[in-house]
Amino acid sequence: MKKDINDIKVAIVHDWLTGMRGGEKVLEALCEMFPKADIYTLLWNKGSVSETIESHKIRTSFLQIMPFVENKYRYYLPLMFKAIRSFYLDNYDLVISSSHCVAKGAKVKPGIPHICYCYTPMRYIWDQYEEYFNPERSGLIVSGIMSMIRKQMQKWDVETSKNVDQFVAISSCVKERIQRIYGIDSEIIYPPVDVENYQTSYNGGYYLIVSALVPYKRVDLAIKAFNKLGYQLRIIGSGPDIKRLKSIASPNIEFAGWLSDEQIKYNYAGCKAFIFPQEEDFGITSVEAQAAGKPVIAYRKGGALDTVVEGKTGIYFNENDVESLVGAVKIFENTKFSSNGIKANSLKYSSQRFKNDMAALIKRHL
Repeated sequence: MKKDINDIKVAIVHDWLTGMRGGEKVLEALCEMFPKADIYTLLWNKGSVSETIESHKIRTSFLQIMPFVENKYRYYLPLMFKAIRSFYLDNYDLVISSSHCVAKGAKVKPGIPHICYCYTPMRYIWDQYEEYFNPERSGLIVSGIMSMIRKQMQKWDVETSKNVDQFVAISSCVKERIQRIYGIDSEIIYPPVDVENYQTSYNGGYYLIVSALVPYKRVDLAIKAFNKLGYQLRIIGSGPDIKRLKSIASPNIEFAGWLSDEQIKYNYAGCKAFIFPQEEDFGITSVEAQAAGKPVIAYRKGGALDTVVEGKTGIYFNENDVESLVGAVKIFENTKFSSNGIKANSLKYSSQRFKNDMAALIKRHL
């Protein structure tokens, strides 16, 4: 007899709890679906995630007591492979791993369904290895160590993928990576996005970016393009790249720092368009802008291909360079969009839609 989804004992395995980012928003939605679920995680900085998550019973690994782990946990990557296998999960009816690193490698007893909600196969050892562990970024010692153990890590990653009964990808590009790296098909269920309670749309006369200020977000590309265009660009966010970005920005570019969720929603509602110059696995901010009825000018790659409908909810630029972005903004200036149509598109990514799709998938595996 199949068990009812409301009566099952669930374990949720999440890489680490150190802040509320996109993965933690997904975890929060899973916690709302399963209010009695136990959470297993490599480490937990108490107070760093939402009350919804922290109201659950949270079990951590031996990494929790390691020196300086609160801020330097990424340096313990080689130990994470062993730590994630240390959890005892035999007393559950269902295991859900919420994984961008090692969570999907948790040891699950045969016969217990294991569903992995996968943000991406581990980028540190696959597609973005050179970016993370080049000698300039990580230092000669760390880079050297990683070059020696990378193949062993890749082997572990592929082998433990066979322990998953169902992979769920967050986007088409992640689905492709799962197939290419693990040789396994997956189902796409888009992550939950807050698409409710946005301000009434108005024209504030500025273009907008909401982003962490780190190199791969390509905020520098947008700055150089708007230096050339002369249009007003407002940047909400902070990060280690802020000093360099300010040094190359013209007076028409405003750095607003991090704002509250309500202030960010207000800024979404007032922008002319949202600028999305980076390649992302999904891209929550591009959906949030659409929830405010605003079009997106996006780089034609990655998760944006799943969320931006060309000519209806935004415009793409094809090359990740200044001229291509400048050209897209000029096209946008002479294009009309329907705010209501853009908002309607954002509803495909609501939290309730995520919960409904996940519940249907889980029922098939019970």
